[in-house]
Amino acid sequence: MDNLSDTLKKLKITAVDSTEDSLEGCLDCLLQALAQNNMETSEKMQGSGILQVFASLLTPQSSCTAKVANIIAEVAKNEFMRIPCVDAGLISPLVQLLNSKDQEVLLQTGRALGNICYDSHSLQAQLINMGVIPTLVKLLGIHCHNAALTEMCLVAFGNLAELESSKEQFASTNIAEELVKLFKKQIEHDKREMIFEVLAPLAENDAIKLQLVEAGLVECLLEIVQQKVDSDKEDDIAELKTASDLMVLLLLGDESMQKLFEGGKGNVFQRVLSWIPSNNHQLQLAGALAIANFARNDGNCIHMVDNGIVEKLMDLLDRHVEDGNVTVQHAALSALRNLAIPVVNKAKMLSAGVTETVLKFLKSEMPPVQFKLLGTLRMLIDAQEAAEQLGRNVKLVERLVEWCEAKDHAGVMGESNRLLSALIRHSKSKDVIKAIVQSGGIKHLVTMATSEHVIMQNEALVALALIAALELGTAEKDLESAKLVQILHRLLADERSAPEIKYNSMVLICALMGSESLHKEVQDLAFLDVVSKLRSHENKSVAQQASLTEQRLTVES
Repeated sequence: MDNLSDTLKKLKITAVDSTEDSLEGCLDCLLQALAQNNMETSEKMQGSGILQVFASLLTPQSSCTAKVANIIAEVAKNEFMRIPCVDAGLISPLVQLLNSKDQEVLLQTGRALGNICYDSHSLQAQLINMGVIPTLVKLLGIHCHNAALTEMCLVAFGNLAELESSKEQFASTNIAEELVKLFKKQIEHDKREMIFEVLAPLAENDAIKLQLVEAGLVECLLEIVQQKVDSDKEDDIAELKTASDLMVLLLLGDESMQKLFEGGKGNVFQRVLSWIPSNNHQLQLAGALAIANFARNDGNCIHMVDNGIVEKLMDLLDRHVEDGNVTVQHAALSALRNLAIPVVNKAKMLSAGVTETVLKFLKSEMPPVQFKLLGTLRMLIDAQEAAEQLGRNVKLVERLVEWCEAKDHAGVMGESNRLLSALIRHSKSKDVIKAIVQSGGIKHLVTMATSEHVIMQNEALVALALIAALELGTAEKDLESAKLVQILHRLLADERSAPEIKYNSMVLICALMGSESLHKEVQDLAFLDVVSKLRSHENKSVAQQASLTEQRLTVES
């Protein structure tokens, strides 16, 4: 390695006042040494101060520039050399060299910058601020026939696209067009995979989603699906998954989704529909997720329900009841839940038998499936008849009460509570209330009245008022042991309680007066003081209800 020390000394001298030939000789020696023992050579270079000299050698005019950039790329493979490269001021001249016409210079420069900034978000952000993204996109367009340069650009895009700050810059270039053009030309799996790795993070941005759709990416993806669907080769299965996942991701943007829906007549929408009855789990999953994404506005939902999508989803779920694929169950239930949001769809979906299909999954032990099942049922039971029918289903009510205690799964717990409350509110049925009391559901509705979400508090209070009005005798003991009266006192006394919470709490207090034991609790807690203060509440409904409640409390005392 003494030769190396000599080379480094010589290089320092020749860099200043020698011919390019002698400089090139030194650089070749250095590259050779790096090839033999990169780490040791890099350590020697760091100690010699040669990196500072390199900054002055990175000029577009010099014939040695590509070799200098190559050496920097090699030393920057070592993590300990990256900060010294930054401190030596190498980033700025390297960025300047991205404007070079020389393909070898461009390649080595890209490698050098990529290695220096590898795994460093702050350095990558610095590159973005220096404007490398538009420059690299332009390079990809110009040099798309140079495989090495293309690969360098893709690796750079893959790293930079992980940063949120890059998305806006990418969106202002024609990256979508360039990538789709490149994608269409690729036959090899590895090359397409590299492009996919750039497309996935970029497609998280809504503006870029639309650009990719307009550039024709969807057609490429559909073609891949068609080619690979029957293959059992590992690479093909992976590519099918990547293509269909990306397709679903493109549908997450409102504009890109609507463009592909084309009023339900679009070729893309029709092709996605054909995935649902397929025998390929990945396609079933992507098809159901795509429908869930198309079902993000009322117009699309109504069109899809009128055109038989519900039956397709129900058939799919039926195929996955026993030992089914959990992700497919979850996706199909998500789609049904979204389709059930428009009021006009509810009755149609009920008469198609959606609740019966959904109830087959009551025994599922998977929280994501439980969550979507609950959401779908809650969306469907606005009608009194449906709520009554479901509320009398003892198995369902018992499962709901069990899930109301799913402390590890807040979503399932919240949805179970909301469905219990909805069954009472929409059915207004004594039988339903009795079923819920017998299954031990009352305490959960009382707890729900203390939720941090006003909408849930309100739903609980309205349900409890109906219980008190229709079946107070049956529920009395449970309401007592759940400490409902104390909770109502707290809600009324708390200045932070929303006006509708105060209003419904007072309605409930009046309804509870029909029970001797609860009436006594109300008297013992001095509700009059709290209620009389609310007569001057700024909300008229609250003030009026406070007057009525005060009269009732006074008469009954």
